[in-house]
Amino acid sequence: MRKLTLIVLFTNAVLLAQSYPPAANETGTSAIAADSPVFTSWATGIEVTRGFIDVSNTSAEDNGSNYASFGNPEDALGPATNSAVSLGDAGEAILSFNVPISDGPGFDFAVFENSFSDTFLELAFVEVSSDGINYFRFPSHSQTQTDTQIDGFGNVDPTYINNLAGKYRALFGTPFDISEIQENSLLDKNSITHIKIIDVVGSIDPMYASIDSFGNAINDPFNTPFFSGGFDLDAVGVINEQVLDIDDKEISILSMYPNPVSDILNIHTTNAMDFQIYDVQGHVVFSAFNKATETIDVSAFAKGMYILTANYKGVTLQQKFIKE
Repeated sequence: MRKLTLIVLFTNAVLLAQSYPPAANETGTSAIAADSPVFTSWATGIEVTRGFIDVSNTSAEDNGSNYASFGNPEDALGPATNSAVSLGDAGEAILSFNVPISDGPGFDFAVFENSFSDTFLELAFVEVSSDGINYFRFPSHSQTQTDTQIDGFGNVDPTYINNLAGKYRALFGTPFDISEIQENSLLDKNSITHIKIIDVVGSIDPMYASIDSFGNAINDPFNTPFFSGGFDLDAVGVINEQVLDIDDKEISILSMYPNPVSDILNIHTTNAMDFQIYDVQGHVVFSAFNKATETIDVSAFAKGMYILTANYKGVTLQQKFIKE
């Protein structure tokens, strides 16, 4: 009986530890594919401050430098393409956008890294600013064990990671919801102009460790004394951006309610047209043709963001909704 009790307790501890969405393309993932129609724009400006290739041995060099040197900052602008700029240990990148990001329904933006697998994960903190001066960090959580250092080519289970960029492999973005940041008078959540990406130093040595919001050292591959060491930033894609000019005519042409929705979604158009619903991976989950009104039972849809698109006189109209 005692042995059985210990097994049950251990199993429960493991289940409690694996709290967060799994790898890209697995059921329940929050990863967003780079070609998803959910993205409305991409970062247009960047400033990079590179870190050492090995913060625990700052004299170590690779490719003629003791700082990360792989890629150019401009490689992280525009859509994700699997080109990247390496930040090095504790290196930083500050990205800017033509149109400010807003705190809309669901996730608001996603950060892309260039990992070659689902488990070789180089992580980074993410912060936002509405003035380019004051930055506010997303609350992060690493449930990875801190007893044994993950070596430079080791693996991290993404189900142990939350609100850290780099959770997903190349061409799949890690999404962030601005509403998860605490309110502050110095932050306008509906006018985010800058995003800062800060490499996580994956050492569990207290002298170098990066700490999550729960006080845990974040254990990820360390050391990586190469010119491509640290977080490799590929892109930042915008999902919800500030609406500068609402087109009332477009709204009157295509409308839907309620939003968020749990069961029945009502769609109304002023003229019969074809429309589709996409998930964030770009898969068509519903289609209707030559319809002016439609009532859709979405109760079986997975929770998350979806995109309704309709074609009207050669123009594609698009609205997003959240399935609760």
